[in-house]
Amino acid sequence: MSTDTVRAGAADEAAERRREQRGWYFYDWACSVYSTSVLTVFLGPYLTAVAKHAADADGFVHPLGVPVRAGSFFAYAVSASVILSIVVMPMAGAAADRTGRKKPLLAAAAYLGAAATTGMFFLDGDRYLLGGLLLIVANASLAVSMVLYNSYLPQIAPPEERDAVSSRGWAFGYAAGSVVLVANLVPFTAHDSFGVSESTAVRICLASAGVWWGAFTLVPLKRLRDRHTPSAGRASAHGWRQLAATVRDMRRQPLTLSFLLAYLIYNDGIQTVISQASVYGSEELGLSQSTLITAVLLVQVLAVGGALGMGRLARTYGAKRTILGSLVAWTLTLAAGYFLPAGAPVWFFVLAAGIGLVLGGSQALSRSLFSHLVPSGKEAEYFSAYEMSDRGMSWLGPLLFGLTYQLTGSYRDAIISLVVFFVIGFVLLARVQVRQAIRDAGNPVPEMV
Repeated sequence: MSTDTVRAGAADEAAERRREQRGWYFYDWACSVYSTSVLTVFLGPYLTAVAKHAADADGFVHPLGVPVRAGSFFAYAVSASVILSIVVMPMAGAAADRTGRKKPLLAAAAYLGAAATTGMFFLDGDRYLLGGLLLIVANASLAVSMVLYNSYLPQIAPPEERDAVSSRGWAFGYAAGSVVLVANLVPFTAHDSFGVSESTAVRICLASAGVWWGAFTLVPLKRLRDRHTPSAGRASAHGWRQLAATVRDMRRQPLTLSFLLAYLIYNDGIQTVISQASVYGSEELGLSQSTLITAVLLVQVLAVGGALGMGRLARTYGAKRTILGSLVAWTLTLAAGYFLPAGAPVWFFVLAAGIGLVLGGSQALSRSLFSHLVPSGKEAEYFSAYEMSDRGMSWLGPLLFGLTYQLTGSYRDAIISLVVFFVIGFVLLARVQVRQAIRDAGNPVPEMV
């Protein structure tokens, strides 16, 4: 085979790889709108209002006969969705690994989530149970689809390209969230001009996120390729066995397991702040939906700059110290949030800026630090456990938030209760001997870590 033929083949392979990568980016572009517009901005305050409309004279709704304070219903629904994700994710991941047919499973999860989100248009009156059901289905579908989506990364990017490809996908998601939020401002703020009520405008914004999710999912489904592997056995059982085997193997890497535990706890706090901040802003601080949208846009923009800035800090001070500093910043931000005056959007914007500056960096550096603690040849199974920690275990925070509000009737008490996740996470991470953990995993120790 001639040198020119080899070069042409390599060029064709690189072109095909770039085509797949561009398709892969578009799933983040498609689904991140749900996380931003639906979960972070519109659904929390709106579903809470619907639940309050359905509540009895004491302010309680009764799903399945259980008395629940209407203000806690959204947080409980988020917790239920994450618990369902824990059950479903290993089954979907194992089915994909055993059969190699990731694309049909990705399509099923994405379009189930998109359909549930689009169905939120019908969430009016006192249909809080419908809202809770659609939220649970959409959230669980998103979690499953992200496991499948992330599993493509090692296949479409060689090690030297992986950080850049992953970062571009992350950037696509934040960009899409910003674009759609700006578009949502038009029907929401000018709903009178369109002859619709504010609640109808909110339902249009919710449904549009589902349409966006479904429409742009067509791009990765067209460009990504399945790599078929022989299937054997029951995938769901294999999934749970593999997860259990990975955890048992991690017991031989106790420092890696200690880091994962710390991440599980402080990331639970991060995810809860993201999902419950709009409820706090609307219910406790009395802020308008337009103010909340603007605040989330501010978070989206600053999260990119914050991640880049924290990356530079990590090169100077090490990833562990930088993450620890971010956890201190999270704690101070929540403490400041407790004292925010009602009806003062400027101070809420300051709080949003603080969240944005530490949000992207906290998670990006956690992922890169964990990559050093993974033994060579076990990247996929260890990162499966990491994904479970990232998306499958973040239910304690919403549950604590909801219980605190149920017991005290105060969203200020509920938001300050989340400090415990950052304090415990800080203590556990500080105790991890990262350099020793990297050596135990058999990896070279970077100069700064």
